[in-house]
Amino acid sequence: MISADIQTVMPEIVLAVYAMLALLAAVYTTKDKMAPLLTWTTSGLFVLLAFWVGSGEGTVTAFEGMFNNDGFARFAKVVILISAAAVLLMSQGYMQKRDLLRFEYPILIALAVVGMMVMVSAGDLMALYMGLELQSLALYVVASLRRDSLKSTEAGLKYFVLGALSSGLLLYGASLTYGFAGTTLFSGIIAATQDGVSLGLLFGVVFLLSGFAFKVSAAPFHMWTPDVYEGSPTPVTAFFATAPKVAAMALFARVVHDAFGGIVSDWQQIVAFLAVISMFLGAIAAIGQRDIKRLMAYSSIAHMGFALMGLAAGTVLGVQAMLIYMAIYVTMNIGTFAFILGMERDGRPVTDIQSLKMYSKKQPLMALVVLIMMFSLAGVPPMLGFFGKFYVLRAAYDAGLGWLAVAGVVASVIGAFYYLRIVFYVYFGDENEGLDGKMPPVLWTAAVVTAAIVLLAWVPGINLFGIETMAEAAAQSLVN
Repeated sequence: MISADIQTVMPEIVLAVYAMLALLAAVYTTKDKMAPLLTWTTSGLFVLLAFWVGSGEGTVTAFEGMFNNDGFARFAKVVILISAAAVLLMSQGYMQKRDLLRFEYPILIALAVVGMMVMVSAGDLMALYMGLELQSLALYVVASLRRDSLKSTEAGLKYFVLGALSSGLLLYGASLTYGFAGTTLFSGIIAATQDGVSLGLLFGVVFLLSGFAFKVSAAPFHMWTPDVYEGSPTPVTAFFATAPKVAAMALFARVVHDAFGGIVSDWQQIVAFLAVISMFLGAIAAIGQRDIKRLMAYSSIAHMGFALMGLAAGTVLGVQAMLIYMAIYVTMNIGTFAFILGMERDGRPVTDIQSLKMYSKKQPLMALVVLIMMFSLAGVPPMLGFFGKFYVLRAAYDAGLGWLAVAGVVASVIGAFYYLRIVFYVYFGDENEGLDGKMPPVLWTAAVVTAAIVLLAWVPGINLFGIETMAEAAAQSLVN
């Protein structure tokens, strides 16, 4: 008989065993020739696991509280698995064309996803760190996958060095927390904070949140993001912008509510501060960017600020708003990066936004897709992005953080400039060499389908595809 603990972590075990078997199979057979098959198989497995995880019910803990399988973890895992599958499928053609598709790529993505699944279910500081490091080590390698490129190698090295620094902050915070609470279990930490919180434990919270802020690329711990986004191969950048962000935000929420849910007023100020400076730094710094990958890096910093605004509310509505925001953010990014992956001139990848000038003349449908994505990222109603911002602003206001909601609106208006500038280039601007007309079918389909989702989600009867209800149930399982 399989023990109840093992059954609880079975999806993670299946994925980890698959990654190891795939590695052995590739090494002892055709190596890189197996890469396309592995990419499709890994994507298929991600989708199957998403259905398996999503069909679970109730709250189950394993290994004496170190691992939680609740509605919150299941919601985050489904978003992580589906976004990872989408990015893998989108990246195959791009990687093959540029001789970058190594058999290690889908395996490393699978191992990173195992780490993310452990992170969002962690009920203990040690389980949290194991998941976080498994994810991080795999991502350091894929960032520098293009070995003949100085920028890619630099991206991997910067990510590794700064990632080690953030891990140090996190471990120091964890050791302080353990020292003052006497346990690494979240349930034990929350019990230790019932009678108030000591100064030492408060320092522990600050260091832990600093480590998490690095992982979600929130300012002022954002310094790695633009260089890593620009230097990594574009499919890897697309992956960085989706699944790891969801995992890190879910981990952030898990720790502040499960371990420090009794001292909301103490961490609320830290999270609100991170939210404000992330929103404004992302909005202002992106204005001067000419490379679309760097622009998306600063865009992601701003978006993480909005997600943190929901978290700063410290309520069920706040966590629900954060989950809705992250699901919408990932959807928009998949569509946007599907277009960026297809940006080519004479068969070579292009990332300069100047090359988009008068793109609408060559590809009117794809130009419309870009317009929908940019309007959604800017939060223009009735696009999907507007509803994400509406939920987090409402959560902040309802929690008595009216000033934070006002700051969010101001940052959103500033950020709209650089999204609308891309739309201006696509439809107006001076015609130049521009981009090749055609996009690969997989990328074209991904971009068009995502644009349709972004455009139609508000229609009565569709109601955001039921994400609102699922996020509410997930939030209620976390905040109790």
